[in-house]
Amino acid sequence: MNDKKGTLSDTNWGASTRAVWGGEPETGPDGVTVTPVFHGVTFGFANLEDWRAVALGERPGHVYSRNTNPSVAVFEDKVRVLEGAAAATSFATGMAAVSNTLFTLLSPGDRVVSIKDSYGGTNKLFMEFLPRFGIEVELCDTTDHEAIESAVAKGCRVLYLESPTNPTLKVVDISRLAAAAHAVGATVVVDNTFATPINQNPLALGADLVLHSATKFLGGHSDAMGGVVCGSTELVKRLYHFREINGASLDSMSAFLLTRGIKTLELRVERQNANAMKISRFLAEHPAVASVHYPGLESHPGHAIAARQMRGFGGVLAFSLNGGYEAMRTVVDALRLAHRAASLGSVGTLVGPPAVTSHVELSETERAAAGIPESLVRYSTGIENADDLIADLAQALDGLAAD
Repeated sequence: MNDKKGTLSDTNWGASTRAVWGGEPETGPDGVTVTPVFHGVTFGFANLEDWRAVALGERPGHVYSRNTNPSVAVFEDKVRVLEGAAAATSFATGMAAVSNTLFTLLSPGDRVVSIKDSYGGTNKLFMEFLPRFGIEVELCDTTDHEAIESAVAKGCRVLYLESPTNPTLKVVDISRLAAAAHAVGATVVVDNTFATPINQNPLALGADLVLHSATKFLGGHSDAMGGVVCGSTELVKRLYHFREINGASLDSMSAFLLTRGIKTLELRVERQNANAMKISRFLAEHPAVASVHYPGLESHPGHAIAARQMRGFGGVLAFSLNGGYEAMRTVVDALRLAHRAASLGSVGTLVGPPAVTSHVELSETERAAAGIPESLVRYSTGIENADDLIADLAQALDGLAAD
């Protein structure tokens, strides 16, 4: 867990300055300007009294890398600063962050309220795992704020939100729903993976905890996995304790790569925002496209909320094609620039249907129940030239007419 202030962590800096310098030590070992990878598992001490003081948290330091590690601490503090939080703790993967958070906050007999459009792995936790532990789950229609407020008013321990959602890009009013949850004493958790701290800060909108799959936009290069949760010192301390005992710890090499990726986060996200907007407008005008899901479009049902609570609309969009699954398969297979691969938020464009990406864990019936058609394409824009990506989409879409 990281809540230290002894690093370069001025929250008044601009986003890029925080991304570059946040969490960085003022001087590294031997004056090194790049925080190194601390591969060591264990840390030695000159005497037992020093060891005891660090082990008990009476002074800063590291004892064992399952608990804390210098490379990991820099990553945690960098995200903490970007989200404007008091503390942060990290995990081996994004799903470890989600599951550890839920199992830390919930006990048998508790109730959690969430939305139907959450990420597939998260949905599995709600539908399959939490009920096995005697935890009541109510999933509401994502854009029906009255229904969510009504479910929350019945009483709950946790309200879990995701905005924009994966993969249908629905938007929820975080401030409104956080107020409803706090009225019944619930803790509000928001998955901010799609938005990133560049576009949205849920803690400033009333959330208690904000989490990320750092594997995605934070790292940005599809070469490291990780998760992170930020919030108050008290809540994060509870999450850290659960994680340190259960062992879903982030390794130092992944922390180093994620930290390096974050340094260019604002630059990448600004380009991805612009690319996604331009591509969405192109697709919205194409006769082969049945629908486009992107909160930056004025036609998007959640556009007004997104415009109010986001600074940018993100680098992910989704679209459906006239012609159903076969049309979707034809277009996806014909793309030349986009990688047909899982994940999102990378410097290279990634594309695929939810059936093999975000909701591969769900059956076709479960995806249909979640409002995810088999013809849907999730398109995560990279930092390539937008005109090149549009030309690639155009030639793939033109192939439908040829067929």
